[in-house]
Amino acid sequence: MITLLLLMGALSILGLGLYRSLPYGRLGIFSWLQAFVVMLPWLIFFGLSAMGVILNLVAVLALIVIATGTYIVLGKQIRTLAEAQEESPQEARQEVQQEARQEIQQECDRPNSTSAEPVSPDSSPFSQPDSLQSSQSDPLFSPSGSSSPQEDGDSHSKAIPSEDIQKISTIFGIDTFFSIEQNPYYNGMLFKGNLRGEPTAVYDVLSSRLDALFGSKYRLFLMEEPNGKPIVVVFPTANDPSPATRMQWVTAGCLFVVTLLTCMVASATFQGFDLVQTWSRWPETLLLTGSITTVLVGHEVGHWLMARRYDIRLGPPFFLPTWQIGSFGALTRIESVLPHRTALFDIAFAGPAVGGCLAFVFLGVGLLLSHPGSLFQLSPTFFHSSVLVGTLARVFLGSRLQQDIVDIHPFVIVGWLGLLITAINVMPVGQLDGGRIVQAIYGRKIIRRTSIVTLVVLAIATLFSPLALPPRTSPRACTAVHPTATRASAASPATSHELPMVRAMSSNWRSRSLRSRVRSWPNRASRTSPGMTIAVV
Repeated sequence: MITLLLLMGALSILGLGLYRSLPYGRLGIFSWLQAFVVMLPWLIFFGLSAMGVILNLVAVLALIVIATGTYIVLGKQIRTLAEAQEESPQEARQEVQQEARQEIQQECDRPNSTSAEPVSPDSSPFSQPDSLQSSQSDPLFSPSGSSSPQEDGDSHSKAIPSEDIQKISTIFGIDTFFSIEQNPYYNGMLFKGNLRGEPTAVYDVLSSRLDALFGSKYRLFLMEEPNGKPIVVVFPTANDPSPATRMQWVTAGCLFVVTLLTCMVASATFQGFDLVQTWSRWPETLLLTGSITTVLVGHEVGHWLMARRYDIRLGPPFFLPTWQIGSFGALTRIESVLPHRTALFDIAFAGPAVGGCLAFVFLGVGLLLSHPGSLFQLSPTFFHSSVLVGTLARVFLGSRLQQDIVDIHPFVIVGWLGLLITAINVMPVGQLDGGRIVQAIYGRKIIRRTSIVTLVVLAIATLFSPLALPPRTSPRACTAVHPTATRASAASPATSHELPMVRAMSSNWRSRSLRSRVRSWPNRASRTSPGMTIAVV
């Protein structure tokens, strides 16, 4: 029923998107097809699952690869259509700009001209007149919210001297970014105009020209207005975010130590004992704790390496400890001004990519090393909680999933926890990695909406579906008791018959851990003698 509702919701979203795309012609249709291609593999997978047909891993990967290729082809077609639609308006604008240059030149050549300063014919005719700034300035970018941008210009002109503004204007050209308007913007300057090339190439050219003039004194950004028009913003580097303080580093270090402790507590819980009450058994938690920490640290190393590539400074990671799974990951503050959205996307994506790959490695190695007699015993229903984990388990374990109890290696638990932590971090919320990825692709307006929707969905989910954790291995003795026996008599060794279901492990490391082979006892009731029932004491 839930799968059917999800399919109906997805189809409704696609139908609404198609309806809103029709007024935009072919460009809108191709954009809608891109969204449809992204959702199609999952519609096929869940649709077949609802009908009882389960696709294997190879089929799922094939669907994703085909959808990705189709998405790229559609993207190229969209860019071609967009360029074709922009050719005629650009030619018209160029003609208008050429006529404006000629008129201004004629006005400057008149002997009775009232202009205080002649306008150079090589400069943009729309970049200097104050009347145009006061009439066409966008109040959205007015920092004080006043209706007179010229007054704001007087208050902010101290940030960038007028001489520097004139030099900055020379970095623009008809082959990169044609500036038609400039306005003060906080402590910097905002330039509006037309983009004449690929954004990345234009940004590289403008940045190199600015560095050649001023060195590291100013920083340039190529962005989009809410209406989609390109703008260039130049700020002094003195406005860059301040680095982390010593107290913040100390706080991050304390959180990391607490995270190590919670990982040890969670590892002990998975092995069936309470670390707080039996602290002497802490060495038994080192394997799981070290493996989980490897995934967490690898996640942050991915962020750091990608940030280093773009010369971006990151603050210390603030790990979020939790008793259930050890940690929810970490929050990392970006302490440098990002040059463009591509840098934000790459830095945000690198962490989950590295952490997810490490989790996959642990999961795959754990499934390969799993054998009868492994440390952990789980019910096969555990593998049904995740399509990905269940598919990999069917590939590696095969017929062993048909047993009542499945013996698995500890690395399987580590891989499962790593995937869970990665999934939490890629949720499209705020400053999580997923939120930054959505912001890099769609902008701040969309990330606000996705954050609200995600939080609402999570709030509803907590009311109906608690977090699915692996079954805990209990060290308590399992006994077979007569129906007439009471629970108190079941706990007494004199009236109970202990089953040999708990035994020590053979190796030195495993000898310190106990395991319970009892899961889903109602399914094993037929194995007991007549008149006997199973009780866990």
